[in-house]
Amino acid sequence: MDPDLINSEWLSAVLGADVVITGDRRIGDGLVGMNMRYSLQVPEGSGLPTSLIAKLPSPDPTSRATGIALRNYEREVKFYREVAPTVDIRVAHCYHSDWNPDDGDFVLVLEDLSPGEQGNQITGCSADHSRVAVLELARLHGPRWGDASLDEIEFLSRRGPDDAAGLQALWGMFVPGFFATYAKYLDAEGIALIERFGDRIPEWADGRTMPATVTHGDYRLDNLMFESAQGGYPVAAVDWQTPGHGPASGDVSYFLGAGPPPEVRRDIERPLVGEYLAALGGYGITVDEAEFWHQYCRDAYAGIIMAVVASQIVGSSDRSEGMFAAMATRHTQHALDLGSEALI
Repeated sequence: MDPDLINSEWLSAVLGADVVITGDRRIGDGLVGMNMRYSLQVPEGSGLPTSLIAKLPSPDPTSRATGIALRNYEREVKFYREVAPTVDIRVAHCYHSDWNPDDGDFVLVLEDLSPGEQGNQITGCSADHSRVAVLELARLHGPRWGDASLDEIEFLSRRGPDDAAGLQALWGMFVPGFFATYAKYLDAEGIALIERFGDRIPEWADGRTMPATVTHGDYRLDNLMFESAQGGYPVAAVDWQTPGHGPASGDVSYFLGAGPPPEVRRDIERPLVGEYLAALGGYGITVDEAEFWHQYCRDAYAGIIMAVVASQIVGSSDRSEGMFAAMATRHTQHALDLGSEALI
């Protein structure tokens, strides 16, 4: 599937109404997928919007191959079909979804979340945006907290002791390339922390204690749309290519580790984690705050893993290098600030 195949006739067929495409343009900086915005002329009274987003495979061969091999395209289509209706987090309405198991091709036709504005991983975000984003996570995690039926959803990604060997192998494979590009952004203490982690991956993977729920897996600023002066939802999450079944602390730690700059994060994270746990109470969930904080601190390493591995398996650009540099430096500082290494 590519943009040339999306025309007025095709869109009319999937929407069940005669629509006319009046304009199109690529939006965002998706590394594994590509997003196109289509302006539409729609029949009066149809209830259809005058703009939609189509999400398609990346045109970059490396990124496309990654999306297929890691099942990112498959997972996103299945998330919208099977999981999104069962959780409360705000996502774009899905008008059409299709995935081809033979070649991994896919397409999603989604609600246009403008005039909401995309977050920026490079610049970071304010304390106010951090609060909105973290409290929205309770609406993802709460509805299916400890839900045993999630075990039956095969496409949700999982990371446990059995996956440690594979993760360690990937780490060893990609760390040299990561350092070749990103060592210049890190200080000596951060480099040393990353170097020591490789040998401890099995211990880290074996230490999770919290009940499992639905997780986003890549809950960061570039995948969030915030309300703008012109309107939009307070926050909505996009890019559901890595939905998982695991502990909620991972999403919370991952966002706060690299969303707000360190000087903002240090002031807000402990009280904000408390607010998040209180929000879970709305779903009848009671969590030991000390144990959640312990897991939150350990999960600072999840962001480092993402920076090291993901930076090596997607296409490279000035924007992607800036983004992964911001992630690597902030997540590493997060682990250092929290003393995460001593908790493995």
